[in-house]
Amino acid sequence: MKRLPLTIGIVGAGPAGLYFALLMKKSNPAHRITIVEQNPAHLTYGWGVVFSGRALSFLRSMDVDSYGEIEGQMQKWDDQTIIHKNEAVRIDGSVYSGIARIALLNILQRHCRRVGVEIRFEERINDLDLFSGYHLIVGADGVNSTVRAQLAEFFQPRISFLSNKYIWYGTHQLFDTLSLIFREYRNGCYVGHCYRYSDSLSTFIVECDEATWERAGFARMGEQESKAYCEEIFRADLKGHSLLSNKAAWLNFKAVVNQNWRYDNVVLLGDALRTVHFSIGSGTRMALEDAIAVYRAFEEHPEVDEALKAFEERHRPNVDRLLSIARRSYDWYENFHCKMGMDAMGLAYDYMMRSGRIDFAALKQRAPRFSASYEAWAQRTGQDKRV
Repeated sequence: MKRLPLTIGIVGAGPAGLYFALLMKKSNPAHRITIVEQNPAHLTYGWGVVFSGRALSFLRSMDVDSYGEIEGQMQKWDDQTIIHKNEAVRIDGSVYSGIARIALLNILQRHCRRVGVEIRFEERINDLDLFSGYHLIVGADGVNSTVRAQLAEFFQPRISFLSNKYIWYGTHQLFDTLSLIFREYRNGCYVGHCYRYSDSLSTFIVECDEATWERAGFARMGEQESKAYCEEIFRADLKGHSLLSNKAAWLNFKAVVNQNWRYDNVVLLGDALRTVHFSIGSGTRMALEDAIAVYRAFEEHPEVDEALKAFEERHRPNVDRLLSIARRSYDWYENFHCKMGMDAMGLAYDYMMRSGRIDFAALKQRAPRFSASYEAWAQRTGQDKRV
């Protein structure tokens, strides 16, 4: 089937936009692909990103060169640790990997340029007329997507905010595993989401319920005051290291879904399309999978309308399943302050079962050492919650 070259305009140089551009340009060097990004080339929000499971192996078959570079910078670990009431519970069978977000973006940028993709930074799209006459326009411009906003009547987004507050820091304290650290401090409940993503840095997300946030007075604090307060909460866990702030601010997680994924020749990818709660470690993976899915649709359907239709029909069930898991996960976190009276083992088990996807038999296969420890604890305490 003959495939004519396309003109493709992409808004947003995040993982979804960059990877889609790379795959499309590799498949047909005659495609003319332009990416426009409002931020400078080496500026990104946050610190590291985490992938659950062996989530990057699927990239190998798509582009072995970029995969090799990404794999070479990944930090990997096989266990997860729940820390509560100063007791650490180790959970086996939880495979994770982490990488600096800026490192991931730099790798994808280099490979896009290698194949001839044009990337223009510090250029904000106020309307889509810039790409007038293009065959395809991709909105990959994040949770606050201007593309989605400009065509909201067609995409029909549904946006809501969770009640918990969170703030995203880094630290030079390195964690052996992905760690969830639950702390009570001055009549408030906090959880730290921590994982290393390089040889010298870890991500450290602090989350708390709204009532805790209000009692602590964070609304009246500046950036440095908030950081110092969080350092005091997690003093024992930081082991003398400070938190690192890059204009960190308290946020409510923005849950985004869209009734329609495409309109005319415009399609949404990544966080512009839907957000995945950070507690399941799948947001960046899903952005990359979006890029692969729409690329594959174009490999099978050269016509833009047919390709976008196939992309949504085939990929939507996978996304909906993951969003269902993410909702159950963030519902658990929205109520974690009600679980602080549990023992560490009981809390760890409750956490592992939060998605409702597995029973204890499946957990024993996935995490045999943790399951054996839980059985011994349940027998000793009479607090068996197995299903």
